[in-house]
Amino acid sequence: MSINYEYYKIFYYAAKYKNITQAAAALGSNQPNVTRIMKLLEAELSCKLFVREARGIALTEEGKRLYEHVKGAVIQLEHAQEELSVQMSDNMGTVEIGATETSLHLFLLDALRCFKEAYPKVRMKIHNHTTPEILKNLSSGRLDFAVLTTPFELQKSFGSSELHTFREILVGGLQYAKLGLENWKIRQLRNYPWVGLSEGTATYEFYNKFFLQQQADIELDMEAATSDLLIPLIQNNFGIGFIPEMLAYPLLQEKTLVQIPLDCSLPERKICLVFDKGRGRSVVSMELQKYLKNRKACD
Repeated sequence: MSINYEYYKIFYYAAKYKNITQAAAALGSNQPNVTRIMKLLEAELSCKLFVREARGIALTEEGKRLYEHVKGAVIQLEHAQEELSVQMSDNMGTVEIGATETSLHLFLLDALRCFKEAYPKVRMKIHNHTTPEILKNLSSGRLDFAVLTTPFELQKSFGSSELHTFREILVGGLQYAKLGLENWKIRQLRNYPWVGLSEGTATYEFYNKFFLQQQADIELDMEAATSDLLIPLIQNNFGIGFIPEMLAYPLLQEKTLVQIPLDCSLPERKICLVFDKGRGRSVVSMELQKYLKNRKACD
């Protein structure tokens, strides 16, 4: 078993209050959890740290010696946390983020808006590039972290965390309305013009693989650099193509696009936070990454 800081922090509060219930309340935990951790700590250290009394608990001689060592460390660490919290509340630092077009529209823009409401003094620089360009800039240290859509390949020094999942649907402009009346196999649509994101993007690689799996020999008739360009091209009948369902929905409601049903389901795609594990991170960057991982919707 590996004893970490949290175990000693719990021990410190139990020893400080000499009462498991009060310690649990101070820690925002519960009495069974504190008791469990104390038993694990005693087992790891091979000694008894507490004895029960009528009104609570008392430290043994071993417990007293451990408390003297732990007390200073916990107090220092809590002071450091308080200083960092103050720094965050007044922070005017800058975070540089690399993001793909799709991740911006489906997740990141709304998340950053919420974060800015909590930390209005934080400055952000958003670098919107293709996945390979973003990973190159992250590797060189030009970015604090990246938010990307799958698929991507990471070097060993990079880590990632899933933030969001989404699916895409096949759509066309009103000229292709008849295609919305029945289910199609992908290969049955190979003679229609196709519009998609350009080579070098994660989406291009994703659909290349998907077309191969569906035994469909499809080449793009028109390529777009970003999804912002892709949707108008489809709306203006340059061809059919895949776009995220979330972005398609309002346009389907407005009847400026039609959905083309398929007899197969598309694989789910993910939006991920990508970071360099070997690189130091600023307080602001760490706080923003933590927020993105734990984000809940805000108004």
